[in-house]
Amino acid sequence: MVGRDGTTPVYGIAVAAQLVDMNEASLRLYERHGILTPARSDGGTRRYSDEDITRLKRVGRLRDEGMNLAGIGRVLDLEDENQVLRNELEAERGGAESR
Repeated sequence: MVGRDGTTPVYGIAVAAQLVDMNEASLRLYERHGILTPARSDGGTRRYSDEDITRLKRVGRLRDEGMNLAGIGRVLDLEDENQVLRNELEAERGGAESR
């Protein structure tokens, strides 16, 4: 059996919606607004990964706090950018220690 990581798309839209306690239409709406981009099977079926599920839970918390879709998209973009910068800094520090 091949192992999977958090990026492996395994959940269909019905299961993903159930996991995050949202309806399927909301997941389609978030995709339309670019808040997340699930993988697609060869037949075009949406497939969600564990990372997608985590992101959807974050979207739900932001919606519960009263944030609109544009705000949610911006917050998530900034969080993604922040993570990239943290990873780069960590890699840079790791490279400096090995010198």
